Amino acid sequence: MVILTHGTSLCEDRCVLLYATSTPVTYAMTSSPTSRPRFPAMLPLMSAIVLALALSGCGGKPGSEADESDAQTEADGSGKAADKVEAVPVEVATVARRAIAASYAGTANLEVPGDAQVVAKTNGVLLRVLVEEGDQVVAGQALAQLDPERARLEAARSEATMRRLQNNYERSKELFDRKLVSTESNDQLRFELESAKAAFELAKLELSYTTITAPISGVIAQRFAKPGNLINVNSPVYRIIDNSRLEAVLNVPERQLATMKAGLPIQMVVDALPGQQFTGVVDRISPVVDAGSGTFRVVGAFDGKSGLRPGMFGRINVVHDQRAAVLTVPRAALIEENGAYAVYVVRDKKAVRTPVKLGYINGEFAEILEGVKEGDPLVTAGKIAVRDGSAIQVVSSETEAAPAEAVAEAK
Repeated sequence: MVILTHGTSLCEDRCVLLYATSTPVTYAMTSSPTSRPRFPAMLPLMSAIVLALALSGCGGKPGSEADESDAQTEADGSGKAADKVEAVPVEVATVARRAIAASYAGTANLEVPGDAQVVAKTNGVLLRVLVEEGDQVVAGQALAQLDPERARLEAARSEATMRRLQNNYERSKELFDRKLVSTESNDQLRFELESAKAAFELAKLELSYTTITAPISGVIAQRFAKPGNLINVNSPVYRIIDNSRLEAVLNVPERQLATMKAGLPIQMVVDALPGQQFTGVVDRISPVVDAGSGTFRVVGAFDGKSGLRPGMFGRINVVHDQRAAVLTVPRAALIEENGAYAVYVVRDKKAVRTPVKLGYINGEFAEILEGVKEGDPLVTAGKIAVRDGSAIQVVSSETEAAPAEAVAEAK
């Protein structure tokens, strides 16, 4: 008895088919030598089964494509091509030495300390205006004229009364010396004469008030009345300002109290005069800190003859410290995170994140106390795509000379 249980078949080059029969096929042979075996009759059926199994298991790729797929799988280990790392394009600038100054920056409107509103001191009709807006005047100069007739007549009556009493008193005095009048009568005439003199002086003062004069020297800023108007007492007629000196009042936080001193230089630019810079000094400092706002007043003085005008809006820097030839970096190179600063230093075409300690900083430059050295190239543009250790490609390098001076705002 022969038992056929397993068989193998090689398909093409590398396709091996393993097959098995689920039930062993057993063929019985007779013991008689003359009798023929019966299993050769099953050979065609077995051949067909083997051929079908071989063809169904050998449907692979051609040999060359399979080799390339296997080689690629071995190369990347995951069956996928590795991504190519590209360098990040950036702009760089170098650490350089500059002179830098610390200052407090603020804004204020320019004011005039000499500002007077000229009012009428008596009633009357405005006859003439003697000056117009923009005219320069000096203290005591006549500006306008009210109708003086009523005041002049009142002064004349007061003068006549005074002269009459003066004569009466002189005659009474002669009689008193000869003891012909009593002391009481003589004193009564003397008191009346003094009262008449005061009334005359008051009448003359009222007459002088009909001519309106300038209380201070300056320029006519505004005229409020026109000829023919009836002017009442205390009615405004002119406004005069002394623009030879202008002031700017800053409300400075109390933490700057120790840095502010009278005489410190001030730099100012105004929107109305672009491209020009004006200089002044700290004139006075309030010794009191406002409890509500936590600020104190700092008054800066400027020369009004430089083209400045009252009411202009100024951007002011009060310089309170100077440092020469210190290490500085462009502020664009700084990275701030949780109050700490760092920069990306370019080394071997890679960005290295380096913590730094800052001194004074301003809109363009920052002073470096620790972290980098002079000449180190720093990433200024493209930082958003850079990480520590990123490969970078420098597309622009800032190598121009450092400016002579920078004004900084204290941290």
